[in-house]
Amino acid sequence: MTVLGGCGAWPAAGQACSGYLVEQDGFRLLIDPGYATVPRLLALVQPEQVDAVFVSHAHPDHCADLSPLLRARTLAADPPPRLPVYSLAGAVDAVLALDPPRMGADGCTLHPLTPGAALEIGPFSAQTRLLPHSVPNLGLRLSAGGTVLAYTGDAAPHPDMVALADNAALLLAEASFPERLPTASTGNLSTAGQAGEQATAAGVGRLLLTHLLPGTDEHKALAAARAAYTGPVDLAVGSDPIDLDRPL
Repeated sequence: MTVLGGCGAWPAAGQACSGYLVEQDGFRLLIDPGYATVPRLLALVQPEQVDAVFVSHAHPDHCADLSPLLRARTLAADPPPRLPVYSLAGAVDAVLALDPPRMGADGCTLHPLTPGAALEIGPFSAQTRLLPHSVPNLGLRLSAGGTVLAYTGDAAPHPDMVALADNAALLLAEASFPERLPTASTGNLSTAGQAGEQATAAGVGRLLLTHLLPGTDEHKALAAARAAYTGPVDLAVGSDPIDLDRPL
């Protein structure tokens, strides 16, 4: 997995919002193409080399850059086949509406997801659950080659996320605030401390904190997570690929 961005709500200077490129057996799955992720993606692969996209929910910091990705594909001299996009029904409608169909909707094939149903995306086995957020949001369990990646999207803590992350090699967890949620975010988002608690409950191998709001004290976030989880904890920032099959 390569982190393309991990900012919450909007991209800080020189950074990007949620975006993660997961690769297995030559298949490339893009998870949550949020604001400013496509320039980072295109530093790694060509537009036509993305094989599928998964979108956790409709907020633009998780899906807005589907638009430039589709433009790059559909306006190519030799356009690739339609891009499979997996999401809840309607989650990417607003993004696709930004362009005429030939540059957006006609360049992808939508696969509406039923929460709780198992599915295959290339070499990956996937499971999803609806998790509490201000809009419908899918938590994800992604398995391949005996290794599991779990992703919260944006969500308040929930037992279904612990189940999705059970014994995962990595939990990629939203942690918008270090220790305390504003009243308006209660029931919709998580703290870094709560991410650590879920990682402990699920018995994951490592924890990666993402969706920190720009300006968040990263040291406080890491400390809060480490107070609740004794395994390795890092921040989701642009970096070299993380080999989930390699022991720590």
